[in-house]
Amino acid sequence: MNIQIRAYQSKDAASAAQIWNEVVTDGNAFPQDTEMTANVANLFFQEQTYTGIAENADTHEILGLYILHPNNVGRCGHICNASYAVRKNIRGLHIGEKLFLDCLQKAKENQFRILQFNAVVATNTPALHLYERIGFKKLGTIPGGFRMPDGTYEDIIPHYYLL
Repeated sequence: MNIQIRAYQSKDAASAAQIWNEVVTDGNAFPQDTEMTANVANLFFQEQTYTGIAENADTHEILGLYILHPNNVGRCGHICNASYAVRKNIRGLHIGEKLFLDCLQKAKENQFRILQFNAVVATNTPALHLYERIGFKKLGTIPGGFRMPDGTYEDIIPHYYLL
């Protein structure tokens, strides 16, 4: 598979929304609890500092995406945040890692100094392993910081990475 990371375009809205919504529906990574329509997704992805699309360059099939945006404003505006989504049926092929590495570059290009993840769910072991391997630092644990789909609460582990 020839995976290329490129900038989001409006024509990607339906596919990108479908991939994003898979993660929302899974209910174990994103804080959102409602799905987006293609129109809402298009506006959402366009308003980010950057939205990257993982595409199979041979078939032009969209495989995943990430969003990059400030984590805060003003005196904390140099800290960014990001979210990643890969199509459910092709997870485990290191597409998320490719998205992540592209995101680090775009964060630097946009003058961010720190990438912070506010709510990494403690049971999201693939993400935790990737962040540890890349060199993220854990900030601690927030007990019960994430509501799971079944109504139980799971711990979250904020992370940061110096760009």
